[in-house]
Amino acid sequence: MNSTKAVSSQASGAGILAPSAYSNPASTATPTADPRLLKRAAMASFIGNFVEWFDYASYGYLATIIAVVFFPKSDAATGLLAAYAVFAISFIVRPIGGIVWGHFGDKIGRRTALSLSILIMSCSTFLIAFLPTYAQVGIFAPILLLVVRLVQGFSASGEYAGASAFLAEYAPEGKRGIYTSIVPASTAAGLLFGSIFVAVMHAFLTSDQLHSFGWRLPFLLAAPFGLIGRYIRVRLEDTPTFKALETSHQVARAPAKELLMMHRGKMLIAFGVTCLNAVAFYLVLSYMPTYLSTEMGVSETASFIAATISLTAYIGFVFIMGALSDRVGRKTMLIGASILFAALTVPLFKGLVGASFMTIVLIQIAFGALLTMNDGTLPCFLSEIFPTRVRYSGFAFCFNAANALFGGTAPFVATWLIGATGNKLAPAWYLVGASAVALIAMLASRETSRKPLDNS
Repeated sequence: MNSTKAVSSQASGAGILAPSAYSNPASTATPTADPRLLKRAAMASFIGNFVEWFDYASYGYLATIIAVVFFPKSDAATGLLAAYAVFAISFIVRPIGGIVWGHFGDKIGRRTALSLSILIMSCSTFLIAFLPTYAQVGIFAPILLLVVRLVQGFSASGEYAGASAFLAEYAPEGKRGIYTSIVPASTAAGLLFGSIFVAVMHAFLTSDQLHSFGWRLPFLLAAPFGLIGRYIRVRLEDTPTFKALETSHQVARAPAKELLMMHRGKMLIAFGVTCLNAVAFYLVLSYMPTYLSTEMGVSETASFIAATISLTAYIGFVFIMGALSDRVGRKTMLIGASILFAALTVPLFKGLVGASFMTIVLIQIAFGALLTMNDGTLPCFLSEIFPTRVRYSGFAFCFNAANALFGGTAPFVATWLIGATGNKLAPAWYLVGASAVALIAMLASRETSRKPLDNS
């Protein structure tokens, strides 16, 4: 109890700048945005995250094929671990990318950072479609795959945080939760489209066709999607909140330094609560089809169909949870998500054993509903916990650090845990551990939804 109070004290004391240092009377009022600009901001934020997560869905759902195409012949488990290792390593650069994009976003503007990040991200994703296979160039194939995914991870690290901060600063008071829930909805839409795309390929292409050219098809779509997203973003104005900070000459000169010196308590809370989001998101929405097919004996087509149905339900739930967080508060929602995950994850995983297709779908929908309690609330909470001067940097670094350590590695860790323990419920216990970390972090936090954004 005393340690919890200490963290809370640090978060509230070290994390808030003195008004005399950076604020003026005008900075306490949140500027209002033109409703037309708000709609365009929502569309721009949606498309960027859609492109990013369509790629991650395609890679995750095609992991068993990528393992054969890019790595030496070995047993299926080893090849799958290699494919997931590349997936995980690409996340190592995300905290670095979070600092870089956060610096640009807090110093130059949210729009500029988001416009550049989507261009680099879509180009690197597009290049995957043209990579040579292991049969063609040997060991250079996985090396090239890793290099491209490192570039991709670096560029993508500014997307989620930037889009969330962008929408939070555009949204009217009392509706930040529902507007920022567009960001997780766009990630789910990307995963949903990826699931549908891969399911259609499995239905209409033979195994030989999937291994020869089919796996390249999803990555080809990155170029047109990315160009559309960039076109929308460069035509936007920056947020009224950031423009007001710019006008009053209060933009941070060194956002990362200011973040580390003044907001360490808030960073610990943000990192802790994001751990649950990271592990749950990748286990429930990305790894689950592979888990069902490799560990539960479900056909690949059936597992993809189940994922598609559950993702559709997830998109509906996430908007409901975002709106609910505006009414009951971010802290209540995030604590509730942590407790429910800790209590229900193992029983739900047990329910998958020998389950019928309909039961599997219902269990995945239940997991999706639990996840949206966190996902639908988290982007707004992470935007509200940091002041405008370091909002992009604080959000991007903490979110990407947690995802680098626990998100991108989740499929790899889950596969390794099953192999090491022989227990197919090992991933469930891993998720329970992440829930406990998030619960501790949120107990040390304060409610953020009852006041205007900190525009200092």
